[in-house]
Amino acid sequence: MNILETIVAQKRVELECLPRQEVTTDLLREAIRKRGGVRDFFAALERPQRGGMGLIAEVKKASPSAGVICPDFDAVRIARAYEAAGAACLSVLTDERFFQGSLEYLRAIRAAVSLPLLRKDFIIDERQILEAVEWGADAILLIVAILTDEQTGHLLRLAEGAGLGVLVEAHDQEEMDRALRAGARLVGVNNRDLKTFRVDLATTEGIATVLRERGDLRGRLLVAESGIRSAQDVERLKASGARAILVGESLMREGVDLAKKISELLGGE
Repeated sequence: MNILETIVAQKRVELECLPRQEVTTDLLREAIRKRGGVRDFFAALERPQRGGMGLIAEVKKASPSAGVICPDFDAVRIARAYEAAGAACLSVLTDERFFQGSLEYLRAIRAAVSLPLLRKDFIIDERQILEAVEWGADAILLIVAILTDEQTGHLLRLAEGAGLGVLVEAHDQEEMDRALRAGARLVGVNNRDLKTFRVDLATTEGIATVLRERGDLRGRLLVAESGIRSAQDVERLKASGARAILVGESLMREGVDLAKKISELLGGE
C-alpha cells in the first residue's frame, strides 16, 4: 500500500472506536448551536487582510514525508502568532498517528483565537464531521482521492447543510472534475502527490487554466496547497487564478518568527 492507502486503512480502524450513529444535518446544527455557532470559513478567504490572497495557515507538527517539522511545538502559541500576522483562517492537523496532530489542539486553538478553523484530517465517514464540530471545527477537508463520488457528494451536502465550510481537495484534473460535479464551491489543488510526495506548483497552474477556460471558477474559490515557500510562489499561484493558499511546512520551519515569514509571503501591511 502507498502512504495514502495506509492512512485510510488506519482511519477505518479508528472509526471502530466512534459510536455507531446516524449523523444528520439537524444533529450537526444542534451540535454547532451548543458550541456557539460557526465562523464563516469561505467568507474569511473571500476578504483577505493581506496581499489580496487569503492565507490558511496550518498548525502542523510533523508529516510522513518530512518527519517532525517543529520540535518546539506549541499549538496555541503558533495559532495566536498566525492570527496576529494576518492569516485569514487556520488549518489544524488532527491525525495523531501520521502527523502527530490532535483534536485537543483544535479545541485549545478555538478557545485562543477568533479565526475560522479547518479540521485537517482524512475524513471518510459522517461521524468524523460530528467529531469535528464537537471539537471546534468550522470547516472540514474532503479529499476526493479517498472517496467515491457518492461519498463526496453526501459528506459535502451534509456538512454544508449544517453551515460548515468544506474544502474539497483534488490532485489532478480528473479529481477536480469530480469535486465540481459534487457541487464544491471551495476547491483545493494539492501540489503534493500524496502517493509519491513529489511537489510541483504547475499542478495548480494546469488545473486552474482548465477551470478558467471552462468558466468553472465563477462562484468558486480556488485554494493552492503545498510547496509554497516564497512570495514568488504566491504571485505565480495568484496569476494562475488561485485566490487563497494553504501553507504549513514553510511556516512551521520558521520557529518563532512566523510574522516575518507571513509578511514575506503576502507582502507588508
